Amino acid sequence: MEPIQLNDPAKIEEFLSKIKLTGKGFTTECLLEDAHDVGLVYPDFLKAEGEDPDASYEGKSPAWAKYHMRQGKHVFMVYGGGDKKRKTHLTETP
Repeated sequence: MEPIQLNDPAKIEEFLSKIKLTGKGFTTECLLEDAHDVGLVYPDFLKAEGEDPDASYEGKSPAWAKYHMRQGKHVFMVYGGGDKKRKTHLTETP
């Protein structure tokens, strides 16, 4: 998968709404809902990279393996997938 980087909140929300993650560890039917659940209600940065056969975008697999989302100082990361257990990490930057 080609890396993707977005800075438009509306495009980020549209993108995240089409991501589904299955497999080991963290899974979701809609990554946007999980971003909202951790407090990113208006994410202003997204970077996705890598390839994960257990991830799908618009119902097509594979999709990206790593997702780095940010809203101000709040950062939410999803990484892993494939043969690795998928994990999440939530932090606040200084």
